Amino acid sequence: MKKLFIAAAALAVLASCNNTKGTSQTETTPSGGTDVYASVDEANAPKFKFERETYDFGEISQGEKVSYDFKFTNTGKSPLIVSNTTATCGCTVPEPPKEPIAPGATGIIHVVFDSAGKLGLQNKVITITANTVPATTEVHLVGNVKEVKAN
Repeated sequence: MKKLFIAAAALAVLASCNNTKGTSQTETTPSGGTDVYASVDEANAPKFKFERETYDFGEISQGEKVSYDFKFTNTGKSPLIVSNTTATCGCTVPEPPKEPIAPGATGIIHVVFDSAGKLGLQNKVITITANTVPATTEVHLVGNVKEVKAN
């Protein structure tokens, strides 16, 4: 009986795997609605086109803050909705746009890096989750933090 149950469970797991290339599936949310992020097909999906994907802030002294606006255009065919932005550490804080970005329109992701407690070469990765295909995009904030010499 145990073997039959395990085989049925394995079959159910395998049957639930549905890999469709290039098209996302609409998913039901816990509240019973549909997930708009999963219902956009690749041909009509919004697309990021960044002015620059890496910003080099050069050399700064430890304790300085650097801010930069990653400017982008939605080159896709539907509104671009940023659902989340994260950075590799708490020293870097990204702020996504709050409103959808229409096709052809521009937006910014404002990022602040606090170099307190940091030394040497830095590469802060900002991961952006949106209704794009693929769903995540990365931009980078790089530079060198030098030690402040005491007098």
